[in-house]
Amino acid sequence: MTAASSGLLGSVKRLLSTLTAIASTRLELLVNELHEERLHLEQVLLYFFAALFCFGMTIMLLTVFIVVLFWDDHRLLVLGGLSAVFLGGGLILVQSLRKLTQEKSRLFSVTLAELAKDREHLDERNG
Repeated sequence: MTAASSGLLGSVKRLLSTLTAIASTRLELLVNELHEERLHLEQVLLYFFAALFCFGMTIMLLTVFIVVLFWDDHRLLVLGGLSAVFLGGGLILVQSLRKLTQEKSRLFSVTLAELAKDREHLDERNG
């Protein structure tokens, strides 16, 4: 019985070692995905704020240019029209932002797929 119990104990040790290795690998994968997502988000925010600054300056200077161009004849009409255009653009951007925030994130998709594969392999071994 000692040989059988040591064989069983050895199998349990190998199983625990394998499960620990799988969990460790999956945890490393999860950490890598988090790091990549953080870097991607930082890059997106940097480009977003740089573009926002450039577009803001362009819109401001273009507005001043158009108002000065029509200063003598229709300055109030031009200011009202440009305000309506900017308000419409802002509303369209808010609607687009709402759609983007409602989309499902792909964060952890690789980790979840690997865990599903691991579950299938364990089911095959047990079944």
